[in-house]
Amino acid sequence: MTSIESQWNLDPNLIYLNHAAVSPWPACTVNAVQRFAEENARVGSLHYPRWLKTEAELREKCCRLINANHTDDIALLKNTSEGLSIIAYGLDWNHGDNIVSSDEEFPSNRIIWESLKNRGVDFKQVNLLSSESPEQALINAIDQHTRLLSISSVQYATGLKIDLNTLGKYCRENNIIFVVDAIQSIGAHTIDVQACMADFVIADGHKWMMAAEGLALFYCSPQAKDRLKLNQFGWHMVEQMGDFDNKNWQIAKSARRFECGSPNMLGVHALNASLGLIEQVGMEKIESKIKQNSEFLFEEINNNHKLNLVTNTDANRYAGIVSFFPQKIESKVLFEHLTQQGVFAALRGGNIRFSPHYYTPRDRLKQAIELIKKFT
Repeated sequence: MTSIESQWNLDPNLIYLNHAAVSPWPACTVNAVQRFAEENARVGSLHYPRWLKTEAELREKCCRLINANHTDDIALLKNTSEGLSIIAYGLDWNHGDNIVSSDEEFPSNRIIWESLKNRGVDFKQVNLLSSESPEQALINAIDQHTRLLSISSVQYATGLKIDLNTLGKYCRENNIIFVVDAIQSIGAHTIDVQACMADFVIADGHKWMMAAEGLALFYCSPQAKDRLKLNQFGWHMVEQMGDFDNKNWQIAKSARRFECGSPNMLGVHALNASLGLIEQVGMEKIESKIKQNSEFLFEEINNNHKLNLVTNTDANRYAGIVSFFPQKIESKVLFEHLTQQGVFAALRGGNIRFSPHYYTPRDRLKQAIELIKKFT
C-alpha cells in the first residue's frame, strides 16, 4: 500500500468539504479499481476465486470496523435504502403498529417507513429539539404499539450525534426492533454494534468510508436474522451457493441470505481498499482528527457574528458534520458564492454543511472561512 501521506491527489483549486455526501477516493482505492479493470480487460473472470477472497476480506474488515461478532452477520447490499427496505418489507406488521423516528431524517429513513401506511402502520416523527435529550424524546414517543425505532446515528442536515447505546438498551429491554442508519458515522467515528445492541445497522460505503457508490454494509444481529421474511431470491442467497445443479436449495444461514444475485465486485475491490486504509490509519486517529476539524470550524463560525452555528457543540453530540447559516443573506446565496470559489460543500435543511475528513488540511478550512468572511 502506498504511504498515507500520498493517498490524496485532490485538485489544488478545490476545497473539498463534502464527505457527508460523496467522498473522493484515496490512491489505494483508485489503484485497486484500476487493477481490477485492467485484469477484466486482459483475462476476464479467470481469477474469480481470487475475487471471492477479496470479498471475504472485505466482510472481515466490515466486521472489525463495527465490532460485529461474526462475518455471518454482514451482508453486502447496494445501498442503505435497499437495506431499510429489506427490513421494512421483511417484518410481519399488524394493523395499528407504529414506528418511531425523528423529524430530521434523510428521505431514505422516512419514505420507506411511510410506505407501510397501506399496511396500517403509523410512522411517528419526533422533534428532537423538543427535549434536552433527543434520546428521551424518542423514548417518550414509544408506546405499547411501537414495533420499531429507526434513527440516524448522526443527522445529515444538523450533524446531531445520537447516543445509540441509550436507545439500544431501552429497545432491547422492551422488545423493540432497533434500526440504525449509520451512513454518517461509519468511517467518521467509532461505532460498536454490540455495545449499542442494534438489530440492524446499514451504511453506504461512498461517504466517510471513502469508496464507491453502489455497495453498502448491512449488519443483522443473530437474533434478528430470522425475523425477516425474504422478498428477493436468487442464486447468491442460497446455502449451497455455487452448486448450480442442486434443485433442493435452502436459504443461507448467514446474512448472505439478503444478497439475492451477483455481487458488485468492482465495489467490493474499492471498499476493501478504502477500509484497508482506515485500518492502517486507525479509527481512533481518524475520529480524533475529524473532531478537531469540527471544533476548529465551531470556533471560527461562533467568532463570526454574521453566522449562526446549527450543529450542537456539546460533548458527544457532533462528529464530522458542521452546519451553519448566514444571518443577513440567504444560505443559498453564500453557498453559490462558495461553490464559485472552489469550496465544495452542501446545502441541507436550509443550512450550509461542511464535512471535512481526517485528512483535510487545516489551511483549506481556513481558506473556506476567509472566503465567508470576505463575502458576508
